[in-house]
Amino acid sequence: MIAQNPGKHKVCPYMGRIYMDIITNTLARIKPVNADLLQQAQIRLDNKTKPPGSLGRLEEFARRLVAISGSNDPDLSKKVIFTFAADHGIVEEGVSLYPSEVTRQMVLNFLAGGAGVNVLARHAGAEVRVVDVGVDHDFENVPGLIHRKVARGTRNFAKGPAMTRQEMLAAVQVGIELADQCKAEGVGLVGTGEMGIGNTTPSSAMIAAISGKTVADVTHRGTGIDDATLLNKIRVIKAGLEINKPDGSDPLDVLTKVGGLEIAAIAGLVLGCAANSLPVVIDGFISTAGALIASELHPHVREYIFAAHKSVEIGHYFMLERIGTEPILDLNLRLGEGTGAALAMTLIEAGVKILKEMATFEQAGVTH
Repeated sequence: MIAQNPGKHKVCPYMGRIYMDIITNTLARIKPVNADLLQQAQIRLDNKTKPPGSLGRLEEFARRLVAISGSNDPDLSKKVIFTFAADHGIVEEGVSLYPSEVTRQMVLNFLAGGAGVNVLARHAGAEVRVVDVGVDHDFENVPGLIHRKVARGTRNFAKGPAMTRQEMLAAVQVGIELADQCKAEGVGLVGTGEMGIGNTTPSSAMIAAISGKTVADVTHRGTGIDDATLLNKIRVIKAGLEINKPDGSDPLDVLTKVGGLEIAAIAGLVLGCAANSLPVVIDGFISTAGALIASELHPHVREYIFAAHKSVEIGHYFMLERIGTEPILDLNLRLGEGTGAALAMTLIEAGVKILKEMATFEQAGVTH
């Protein structure tokens, strides 16, 4: 379990080495999905009472679930969405429409069941688990909150690195731990979500650093900023990249210098899901930033990822393209929290139900 850190930034170097060992061991556990099961599932689908391939991507979801889980009878009765919360020092540069205290306020809203992700998770039959990995607030013993605070937010990356390497590794380890716990609990489908005022700024910085695209090409309006604020946001990201010089070929360096604590935790969750043969549904722009880091660390991670939707954030396209995954939905979503993941879960589960419940030609007495 991650030790609680009441101070602003306190993770000792010794623990950093332990976290790196855990990440290395997690990477070693990631294997390609079972290609034979993928083919067997498609044969089963082709024997259902329909023309071959006529249910399109629903068939893709079903066969991938079989291959990922290693079971011809995937159990999706237990679905969990993790909403990771953290604050960002970059907000002091005026890049967001809202102040940082909204992060804390929204955490309480999630726990009360009143946020968008709560509504859509109930619709999908999924549980929302809220994780404080870096909120600049002491929640003490707030019921229902998973306490995994690494630091009280990141530093302002326009002035220096967002995190120390030890803090980044600790946050990644949070996600790995939670994925391991899901495996032990028998969770069949995991979703990612986040809350952190200002977090589209580090996400844009990360894809710019990794892809080599210009900052203007990958930076958008976040919560709805105006033209002047958007220009300032682009300027701030450029300054942060220039000062920190993140190595685009080293995903952990990028994450440390211009990332976020919740993004690091999502990266860890995705890695942990891949290591545990668990399918993971990533939400929008910020969640995909975490998944991008995980995918850059190991080539087989992308085989375990379902991209929930295409965000209106322009940098999201480049992230999805680099990971090599096609979004399930395109609904002009830009809320985050895990809202898109909840909606996509319903379609993934629908595909699995087709595989498990739809009659074969022989069962239905239908000629083919």
